[in-house]
Amino acid sequence: MTQDDAPRLAFIGFGEAAEAFATGWGAEAARRVRAYDLKSEDPALAELPRARAARCGVLLSPDRASALTGAQAVFCLVTADRAVEAAAQSAAYLAPGAFWLDGNSCSPGAKRKAAEIVEGVGARYVDVAIMAPVHPRLHLTPLLIAGPHVNSARLPLSGLGMQAEIAGPAVGDASSIKMIRSVMVKGMEALTAECLLAARRAGVEEQVLASLKASNPAIEWSRQAAYNLERMLVHGRRRAAEMREVAVTLAELGLPNGLASATTDWQQRIGELDLPPGRDEFLHRADMILDALARGGPLSPSS
Repeated sequence: MTQDDAPRLAFIGFGEAAEAFATGWGAEAARRVRAYDLKSEDPALAELPRARAARCGVLLSPDRASALTGAQAVFCLVTADRAVEAAAQSAAYLAPGAFWLDGNSCSPGAKRKAAEIVEGVGARYVDVAIMAPVHPRLHLTPLLIAGPHVNSARLPLSGLGMQAEIAGPAVGDASSIKMIRSVMVKGMEALTAECLLAARRAGVEEQVLASLKASNPAIEWSRQAAYNLERMLVHGRRRAAEMREVAVTLAELGLPNGLASATTDWQQRIGELDLPPGRDEFLHRADMILDALARGGPLSPSS
């Protein structure tokens, strides 16, 4: 694919993932990218998407219409609870045959609702699941894609150097994998917080870590705990939004979702502490969190 016949690209939502993808594509590709972010309409929040776009050379558009006009491939990367709304508000501006690459962390049911909207205006919906943190791999972060247009969608994605594997022929196949996997991944983070913060507060963290090590020596428990707490400190709010969609996914499957809901609570509460990740050490991060609780943070018994 030459630069002249490469597709014009757009982002709806220009947060961390969008910036990472555009940065990985490089300056030449970024010149044909337009982006729209709802935050840009709020004077109190507008500087963040503007700074992100400036760093990677993407033009931040003032509205959806100017971002989407002429775009052949659109990445939708908004918050999980806004995925269907974003499709509904953008559909009128989508060109016939344009790809709507829905990379939001939402339930299969939400993806199917968004697909119905997008397909209704003649565009092509693709269920996209981002399967790892976007840093440090940027546009090389592994993706799963699903839906009836996946074979066609692989061409523009591979032209951008992106690593997309087909998860299945139906919208929701990719999302199901990510949502169900998150029960374990984000749940383990929440279990880490509940178990090891309690152990630290009780003064028995060394004994608990030693017992965990004896039970499963393949895991470096202190290192893993430091990493899990960092994920929650930095991304807790976003992970909580995803876990709400995980709970919906389980309900759509007719299964209990109590663990997913409890994980949501832990992720939200630690994210709301608004603490920096600090040093890459379990005890340092645990003490920061426990100190915040002692000062009446959102995990305190009175909250």
